[in-house]
Amino acid sequence: MASAPSSTGELPRGGGTHLPDGARDLVKILVTGPFGVGKTTLIDSVSEIRPLHTEEQLTEASVPVDDLDGVRAKETTTVAIDFGRISLSGGVVLYLFGTPGQDRFRTLWDDISHGALGALVLVDSRRIDASFDVLGLVEEAGLPYAVAFNAFPDAPSHHTGDQLRAALDLAPGTPMVTCDARDTHSSVDALLALVQHLIDDRPAEAR
Repeated sequence: MASAPSSTGELPRGGGTHLPDGARDLVKILVTGPFGVGKTTLIDSVSEIRPLHTEEQLTEASVPVDDLDGVRAKETTTVAIDFGRISLSGGVVLYLFGTPGQDRFRTLWDDISHGALGALVLVDSRRIDASFDVLGLVEEAGLPYAVAFNAFPDAPSHHTGDQLRAALDLAPGTPMVTCDARDTHSSVDALLALVQHLIDDRPAEAR
């Protein structure tokens, strides 16, 4: 991967199940974040194939173990993975693996993250502290990552970028963007920020 492809113009979304001609770099990416942050929505918005979801209805039995603070309207939850695929220009194909957000599914983390080159961490600025555990897992796994603040309608607008970066204790070189997980172009731009970070993070001779 020499340089990150651009999302300007029409996105190369084929809609078929087969890999496109010219696929050169196949990259496994995690789409992760806390419960209810929009991981499933983002994969839905960008996937060129029919996404795979493992969602189940939330029940009364989950109330003692799932923190619904800030996501009271949520009715379903991912219990294993979400999976989607998007082909970018330049022969780059991203395989997107969405992780469950609850602590009770943490045992799946090692299996899902195995072989990933990086992670897009979705964050809800209304409940930043909910992201700390996931960020810890990503850093423990040694994965390069980018942070994308999903733009919820009632998200606070008074925070500056520096304040948000400080609140998450992000390293200066960690990309931080805002996206709308429902919007294809916005979500692709967030993924491109991660792809560019992965390129920049590689040794010069491997780029």
